[in-house]
Amino acid sequence: MTEPPHILLVEDDENDVFFLKRAFTAAGVTAQLDVARDGREALDFLQIGKTPCLDERAPPALVLLDLKIPYVPGLEVLRQIRAEAKLCAVIVVVLTSSAAESDLLHAYKLGANSYLVKPSRQEERIEMVSVLAKYWLEKNQCPKNCPG
Repeated sequence: MTEPPHILLVEDDENDVFFLKRAFTAAGVTAQLDVARDGREALDFLQIGKTPCLDERAPPALVLLDLKIPYVPGLEVLRQIRAEAKLCAVIVVVLTSSAAESDLLHAYKLGANSYLVKPSRQEERIEMVSVLAKYWLEKNQCPKNCPG
């Protein structure tokens, strides 16, 4: 039996975390969902800039990244993820409330795989989570190992 996919949600808003978790459940997506409440926590979780330990866990298959987070902004987290060779296959989907063209452009320049504006209605969240899981976790092909 294969393990469920691992997702890292980088989100500081408790309401967004709550409603996204409910959307995953309602969509029937079985995944290990970890939450980082700020940019520093996300970088620590991903072990960016740290010496790998002997029992190093595999990186998440998918990172859902808010841009407006404390300590280390989302765009900087994205930049550091893309600079880390061991995270070359990690899918980063920006999931934010910002529809600003400058944020969108900057995110793609830094290597975002997708950019989504957070839906306001729960039905839309459920649909979004379902589509994300179907495409990025089931259909998308990623290498098993990255250099680093």
